[in-house]
Amino acid sequence: MKSEIRNPKCETSSKDQNPKSQTNPQIGASVSVIRAWDLFRISDFVLRAYAGLICGLLLLSVVSAGDQAQWGQAFTRNMVSAETGLVDSFDPATGKNVKWSVPLGSETWSTPVVAQGRIFIGTNNDVPRDPRHKGDRGVLLCLDEKDGHLLWQLVVPKLGTDVYLDWTRAGMCSPPTVEGNRVYMITNRGEAVCLDIEGQANGNDGPYRDEGRYMTANNRTSLVAQGSTLVPRDANDTRGTLDIGPTDADIIWLFNIPKQAGTWPHDSAHGSILSDGDFLYVNTSNGKDNTHRRIRCPDGPSLICLDKKTGRMVARDYEDIGPRIFHSTWSCPALGVVNGRKLIFFCGGDGVVYAFEPLELRGAGVPPALRGQEALDTGKVEALKRVWRFDCDPRGPKENVSQYMGNRQQSPSNIKSTPVFFNNRLYVTVGGDIWWGKTQAWLQCIDATKTGDITSTGLLWSCALKEHSCSTPAVHDGLVYVADCGRQISCIDAETGKVCWTQEAKGDIWASTLVADGKVYVGSNRRDFWILAAGREKKVLSTIELDSPISSTPIAANGVLYVATMTKLYALQKK
Repeated sequence: MKSEIRNPKCETSSKDQNPKSQTNPQIGASVSVIRAWDLFRISDFVLRAYAGLICGLLLLSVVSAGDQAQWGQAFTRNMVSAETGLVDSFDPATGKNVKWSVPLGSETWSTPVVAQGRIFIGTNNDVPRDPRHKGDRGVLLCLDEKDGHLLWQLVVPKLGTDVYLDWTRAGMCSPPTVEGNRVYMITNRGEAVCLDIEGQANGNDGPYRDEGRYMTANNRTSLVAQGSTLVPRDANDTRGTLDIGPTDADIIWLFNIPKQAGTWPHDSAHGSILSDGDFLYVNTSNGKDNTHRRIRCPDGPSLICLDKKTGRMVARDYEDIGPRIFHSTWSCPALGVVNGRKLIFFCGGDGVVYAFEPLELRGAGVPPALRGQEALDTGKVEALKRVWRFDCDPRGPKENVSQYMGNRQQSPSNIKSTPVFFNNRLYVTVGGDIWWGKTQAWLQCIDATKTGDITSTGLLWSCALKEHSCSTPAVHDGLVYVADCGRQISCIDAETGKVCWTQEAKGDIWASTLVADGKVYVGSNRRDFWILAAGREKKVLSTIELDSPISSTPIAANGVLYVATMTKLYALQKK
């Protein structure tokens, strides 16, 4: 039985939905997600060499050579691949350099990952692969790397009728993390799950064995607000409970973040789980309720740490981020080795970057969290130890932030992208909220070697972007590549922050740039996919118009470039 950590200070909220928000408020694609269809980082030398060795060992422990088993590099999150021989053009109409393509759902906000001969990608259920699952669902597909055929799928009912909890047809938005025979994932219901990479092909492994009930959409799985918690419409409703089939997922354990950590998801749960040793670090998607004026659970954590083997929550942040969240908490944690010291980097929904000490193996494999009656009395677990904090927008409002909703000139900033660690620096895109805040945005470079509150001392440089950005940077060969919602692709000097060149796309860009094989790949929400030469001089190699908008970030694995549009997944390889 899972223990539940209740938050006695969670606020209640009006049931009224926000009349101003009639467009799909999805989260950024480098956070992998966006609005629906129409919008769219002894001697210094020795220390660096030591840090590089550690990062290399971390990488080898997670992925096989050539696989891309998580969002960005493991786990600096740098959007750079070492793959070579990749395409510089392709044409779906003629089949040029198209190895295969398969249909997805009608909306795909997730980015694929590739591991052990399998491709994992989230989508919705508008193209059902199993007649038992009808209607709107979140879906994680496990496809064969050779030809894209279905191996198994995790199909998850919607969280409830409140679209601001689990947005209509957004599907499964989070990219998984694969390690060994386990797949770690955040579902559309805001749960962290551990899945067997084989699905049900090798039987239903435990301890979780309730997949049939979990997959069934009825009044037990449909939740409604009751004060500060979500409860089933009818906990006793067992109508239509499904039998487990050969193409169903095998859940090993499940941690219900809203219920067990005391948070409130907003729009669509999104995150990419960071794996380090025996622990998993997960952003919670804690955010506004449907009024867009109130944080339902202001004391809920923004970053939690789970025991990898059991799914038990063993630590969380106590940074009081909740009251300052302007929209939600969609940025994924990253990891870096700073002068031989490992740190976890996390961007809060308050526009602040935090660095924490990672947990270490202690005793039986979990840290000394509060236990027994003490834990029950306080509802607390161990605190993640902060090393430093950096406010990316110190001039932005910090109190009563909800009063600035909809203000395009003055508002707090938030961070939807993932921080990237490279050579003791952290690169972050930050700015006004895409739907509710000011249009200003920046790419910032932060000195990751400092301690304490480094807001006034940690900024190395800041480069203004054209408009909002939720794009995770790619740092390679002294340059940073990044995109924004002003339809702009930028190449920026990583040392100085000086712009080398820009390229205007046809549509706003919510995906992240991928740098691989001397090329820069990125797609836009107007269906145009760009391939440019990496380097200080701008050179467009090709542009391709695809079948539907592109919010997913391209990835490269085992000599193949994977590009997902809203409705299709393309495997591209030179012929």
